[in-house]
Amino acid sequence: MTQNIPFIDLATQRDRIRDKVDRRMAAVLDHGAFILGPEIRELEAALSGFGKMAHTLSCASGTDALALPLMAWDVKVGDAVFCPSFTFAATAEVVAWLGATPYFVDVDPETFNMDPGSLEAAIAEVEAAGKLRPRAIIAVDLFGQPADYPAIRQIADAHGLKLISDAAQGYGGTIDGELSSRWSHVVSTSFFPAKPLGCYGDGGAVQTDDAELFDIMASLRVHGQNVEDKYDNIRIGMNARMDTLQAAILLEKLAIFPDELAARSRIAARYSARLSNIATPQKLLRDATSTWAQYTVRLPSGADRAAVAASLREAGVPTAIYYPRPLHQQTAYKRFPVVGGALPVSDALAKDVISLPMHAYLDEPTQDYIIDALATALAA
Repeated sequence: MTQNIPFIDLATQRDRIRDKVDRRMAAVLDHGAFILGPEIRELEAALSGFGKMAHTLSCASGTDALALPLMAWDVKVGDAVFCPSFTFAATAEVVAWLGATPYFVDVDPETFNMDPGSLEAAIAEVEAAGKLRPRAIIAVDLFGQPADYPAIRQIADAHGLKLISDAAQGYGGTIDGELSSRWSHVVSTSFFPAKPLGCYGDGGAVQTDDAELFDIMASLRVHGQNVEDKYDNIRIGMNARMDTLQAAILLEKLAIFPDELAARSRIAARYSARLSNIATPQKLLRDATSTWAQYTVRLPSGADRAAVAASLREAGVPTAIYYPRPLHQQTAYKRFPVVGGALPVSDALAKDVISLPMHAYLDEPTQDYIIDALATALAA
């Protein structure tokens, strides 16, 4: 078995679509509309069709895609936005940008996604204290699996809150046969190269069925400009435009995305079938499908994660830890509230999860080698 297995194999995907991407990029070089060129509009239309939402706004990053709807809703000082702590910093970062308060809730120990019960408890705390205004929920599709959107949307409606699907990792995943757009006011995603649908730089998109919200976000994306007079800035906005070259690349990646999602699902099912007796894979909720941005397991109680990772590295198998420190334990976010004063599941997951190589081009012999290497590391 060849050593030095890639954690994410972008090279094989690149070779699969290289000729088409080259033609797309050459077309952009020829027409010269490097910012908001025709490929941007083509991509936005294609994403609206794929994501089943009426309006799609491309932007410069997944972080911008989270910030734009909050800005459009005028989330500000004194507002509370509920989000999980076991996620990447961008989810809470955009809330703090606006002077609002990220209110951290716990996650489910099996799905790793936002726990609706913890969310309800957090909202009750805020309402009882009366110091903050509950405004929105950002649910994260961790490692590719959609959050429990039917339950979360019911809670959001009961309290008059907006719901954002942070689909940076899970764009294209389904729950009960539906994309997260079925329940969310907004779907935000990232096209960072390592994402299941990634470009060759930074990029993102935000989707909604709300035409008025879309128009405000479109203005905010370009410095708050008036679309009828670009030199009349009617809002305090930002520079969040996607480069046309990235849109051109994404159009070809989107064309093969359904095929890659099917491959990821097959590979993940094979991982789970062989690993379930030695580790605890992330559990899918009901009939959910995941994009498997990462394939992540919980190691058995008492396992030395550092030693396991070192053993795998020695065998040529790369691993990653998402996330070794939940947000509420990080320096910049320790001052923000957590429901009940503690998030025990997030803290536990941070200590025992490990992610294995995962991509649409992982062949069975390589996968078997990875599985055997993990079994050997755990038995040591």
